[in-house]
Parts: sequence; C-alpha cells; structure tokens
Amino acid sequence: MGTLAWLTARPIAHRGLHDAGSGVVENTAAAFTAAIAAGYGIETDLQPSRDGEAMVHHDDALGRLVEGKERVRDLDAAALKARPYKATADRMLTLGELLDLVGGRVPLLIELKSRFDGDQALARRVATVLAGTTAPVAVMSFDPALMAAVQDLAPKLTRGLVGERRFAGAGPLDRRAGMLVDSLRADPAFLAWRLQDLDGWPPRLARLFGRPLLSWTIRSAAQRDEALRAGADQVIFEGFRA
Repeated sequence: MGTLAWLTARPIAHRGLHDAGSGVVENTAAAFTAAIAAGYGIETDLQPSRDGEAMVHHDDALGRLVEGKERVRDLDAAALKARPYKATADRMLTLGELLDLVGGRVPLLIELKSRFDGDQALARRVATVLAGTTAPVAVMSFDPALMAAVQDLAPKLTRGLVGERRFAGAGPLDRRAGMLVDSLRADPAFLAWRLQDLDGWPPRLARLFGRPLLSWTIRSAAQRDEALRAGADQVIFEGFRA
C-alpha cells in the first residue's frame, strides 16, 4: 500500500464540497468539482445497483435527495442514472465516472456501504474498477468483512476501517469476535473514527502502531482543532472550510 502521506496531506471534504443553500448537492459532480477547485480531498460513498455497478450514493434508499423511494440495490445502474435529483440537474455517478471526473487531482476516500450480511458484490466491483489505478485512492467501510474481502481481491489497494464506539464492541460476543477476526484479516492501513469517540481503544491502537487516523464528521474550526488535539492526523469535514 506504500506511503500514505497523500491521505493526510489535506482536509477531506465529506461527500464533496457541498452546500445545499447554493444548490451544490452532496455526492454529485458539482460537489466533487468544488472540492477539487478548493484543493481538498474527497470522501464519498458507494451503494451497489441491482446489476452490480458501484453507484455514488450515501443512503440505502432514494427519497432524501433523489426522486423515488426504492432501495438503490433494487434498481439497475441505468435506471438510477435516469432518476433526477430534487435540487440539482446532476445525475448519480458510477465509480468509474467519478474516477474520470477526479482524474487523480486530489485524494479520493471511498466508503463502501454494507448491510453486514456477507454480500461481497460491491467489494468485487470496486476491486475491478480500481484495478491498476495509480490515482491516490483509498477504500474504507464500517464492515470489516467487506475490507477483508478487498484485502483478498485487491491486496495493493489502500483500505481502512470506519468506526465509532457503538461499533467497537457492540452486539453478541460471537459477532464481536467475528468482527475482530475480520478486522485483523483486513489489515487496515488507516482508521476513520467519529470525533466524539477518539478516546476509544481503536484510535489509541492506530496511534500506537503509527497508522493514520482520520476523524469525522467535523463541522467547525473548533471541532477540527479538537480532533487534532485528540491525535487525529486529518479531518473529514462539511459545512465550513477546513
């Protein structure tokens, strides 16, 4: 995975540099273009379509930003791209289209969304699309099993784990044990951790072993300073200019 200085060199715009008041909607080409123009890294999210494409969309279902109520995974990529957003002329991007748009100009941090059901289709598609890329790209997920799959499919791809206190030690003992095993298999190169939980044991271990530590979601200069004081190497931000 090489050196990760590029991952922490600049603040990372959460779902792009979006501003609903100005008509720039999260996770759209306009938000990503704005982040690039400002020199920020980009964080974004992927959901799987019914036909196996990796779609740039945060929520499991349409409705909040895009017309419709269906789950993303219940529609083909072409149908998703045809659905209008409620507040912009932008349309939903595929991962390949996002890579072309960014063109390696800024770091790209991609969260793979998961239902924690063992489905690895999204990991397979991401590994295929990112195969051979030389752009500064990293993938991450709350689901360590998904990152373990990426480790098997594309071991050279930079991968990390997203987390917060309720995911670190929550649930039945067998589930916690399984997540720990998957976390070790995933061998995360970095952590992206919730600001309010930076005092937990996973961030402490990241610092102990020299793994980069990102913090989310930072919404003010005061929170940025708090995260850096707590040991974060960089922030994932929105709602202000970090």
